[in-house]
Amino acid sequence: MAKAENTTGNTRRVGPVVSSAHLAAGSAPALSELEFALTMSNNAFHRWMVRCMSAAGHPGLGPLDILVLHIVNHRDRVKTLADLCLVLNIEDTHTVVYAIRKLEAAGLVASGKRGKEKTVAITEEGAGACAAYRDIREALLADAVASIGFDQEEISKLATLLRALSGHYDQAARAAASL
Repeated sequence: MAKAENTTGNTRRVGPVVSSAHLAAGSAPALSELEFALTMSNNAFHRWMVRCMSAAGHPGLGPLDILVLHIVNHRDRVKTLADLCLVLNIEDTHTVVYAIRKLEAAGLVASGKRGKEKTVAITEEGAGACAAYRDIREALLADAVASIGFDQEEISKLATLLRALSGHYDQAARAAASL
């Protein structure tokens, strides 16, 4: 629960910080608080990716385009459309196909085929864009996060928790689709 100091110097509880009080009124107010934090974090992360990639010399890419670019660059191995969708937990393959087309038009990735499967590989320009993004990320974000003392192990634990929660949201989505 968040605390606020009033004019007399006393602190009072103001309840969980949420975007939807009607959801926080249920049996899991902390879940509503987490969902609001995820929403704020997701929007800030998307804004960061777009601006960082623009600063790296590649304006006009959206968050999904940038995520696809980084995953294609990961370990310098050719990826399939199925690989990309699986890693990103995306069901709507057409959104990833659109991102690949956009990246290909920009000269950042190259498409191919392996049997009947569509493949995507990083180009030299794409690898350079990822390297520039990494350098800007180190200078503007990683150093700032390190300077406020966040423990890398705690950040890793939080990432593990969020990945586990994503499975619960996926299961709940499947259940909701069957209602």
